[in-house]
Amino acid sequence: MDADQVTALRMLLGSSSWLGRARSFARALRGAAPRTPGGLLIVGTPDEEPWHLAAHLDQESRIARVPGLAPTLVRWKPPADAPPHLRIGLERIQAARRGETLFVVSSEVAPPPLLERVQDARKVGATILAMDAGDPELDDMAHESFAVPPGLAPVSFDAAQHLVSAAAGEPTAARPGLRSRLARLLDTVSGS
Repeated sequence: MDADQVTALRMLLGSSSWLGRARSFARALRGAAPRTPGGLLIVGTPDEEPWHLAAHLDQESRIARVPGLAPTLVRWKPPADAPPHLRIGLERIQAARRGETLFVVSSEVAPPPLLERVQDARKVGATILAMDAGDPELDDMAHESFAVPPGLAPVSFDAAQHLVSAAAGEPTAARPGLRSRLARLLDTVSGS
């Protein structure tokens, strides 16, 4: 799916609350992204690795100049001859620490070994985000979750990943500085 297709999909979903939920989750993802690359860990299930979403987040990270959005793809069984960035195994989740974010992406029910690792990462202070098909056990562990139930969501799980990655790269509204807040306060107190 390219940028034009994502834009068209957004237009189709524009009047639904579903697009707003996707954007809200993307803002949570961007807000939870560590300040430096490598601290956003993205993992799927043994049968389904979210490499496509990881690639889009990496691209959005470069375009938006938000280094923390560049994810580390954690794999269940990384091949020994894979490039270094594709050789990161589950031990990286065990090494997760406070200030890092574990983003679980699963269109199926998370298996118990994954849930155990998610729980361990949460105990040490990592932020947990989940994009799933409505997995209650995983959603209970997550600080933020976004469910894309099959057959009930207006888009496929894959399309939802594109919406979230694109929205994560959108610029956020800058928080007003001290000077502008003080000016508003003075205008309120004294009148314009």
